[in-house]
Amino acid sequence: MSNGSSITHFLLLPFPARRELQLWHFWLFLGIFLAALLGSGLIITSTACDQHLHTPMYFFLLNLSLLDLGCISTTVPKSMANSLWDTRAISYTGCAAQAFFFLFFMSAEFSLLTVMSYDRYVAICKPLHYGSLLGSRACVHMAAAAWGAGFLTALLHTANTFSLPLCRGNAVEQFFCEIPQILKRSCSYSYLSRVGLLVLGFCLALGCFMFIVSSYVQIFRAVLRIPSEQGRHKAFSTCLPHLAVLSLLLSTSAFAYLKPPSTSTPSLDLVVSVLYSVVPPAVNPLIYSLRNQELKDAVRKLVTGCVFF
Repeated sequence: MSNGSSITHFLLLPFPARRELQLWHFWLFLGIFLAALLGSGLIITSTACDQHLHTPMYFFLLNLSLLDLGCISTTVPKSMANSLWDTRAISYTGCAAQAFFFLFFMSAEFSLLTVMSYDRYVAICKPLHYGSLLGSRACVHMAAAAWGAGFLTALLHTANTFSLPLCRGNAVEQFFCEIPQILKRSCSYSYLSRVGLLVLGFCLALGCFMFIVSSYVQIFRAVLRIPSEQGRHKAFSTCLPHLAVLSLLLSTSAFAYLKPPSTSTPSLDLVVSVLYSVVPPAVNPLIYSLRNQELKDAVRKLVTGCVFF
């Protein structure tokens, strides 16, 4: 294959030859997908319908749930369809679209988690200025900036990746089209452009990470100075879900991209990719609902209202 134009489709990671295992994979992914849809859908509907949740923190949580839905909807349905119909194929344009949207939602989610750390910092360290610093217009602008950053990141990386000539076959060693896997198929590395994009992405990610760390250092200092135990518990209860979601996303994605190539095997790569692309969107709603009494009350009110209706 001389270039990308001669490739009409890619072959994703093959499923087990036994039909029973293929169907087991389908039902497992279907269960995870439906759980993610249900959890994120309840959060989105509850925060949109309950007037008590029309605050900056829940506005950002609504955006996070939308990104989770987009992320898991980009990868899982195609994998389910392939396992059900016993095929590995995905079209060239479908692969490019999948790589773009996955990177878009993941980058936007990391940017939004950075914004959410700022929200918690202002709420705990500067409560008297919360209304002025995080008004409705400011929240919309910050959320739009997170979505915009994800879009630009995905556009640059996807355009750069799929403009390269591909001459090392069309087999992608992953259950979805992932940009590092597509780059392995390239015979031209465009060293300067690739390094430039990698440095830019690394600097942005490092900047977000340092901002989050510095925010939580200030938050923990402020929380430890709160005299009442009830006040400290309330402050921690609003921060711990955000920290749990952030830790899950960073740990799984870092392990996926920073593990030594010598340790890579198809089964390990599959497990790691599921951990950072499927598990976080599925468990994020559970993490937030477990520690948030207001959200649990809103979901209970929504479900009760639907049942009686």
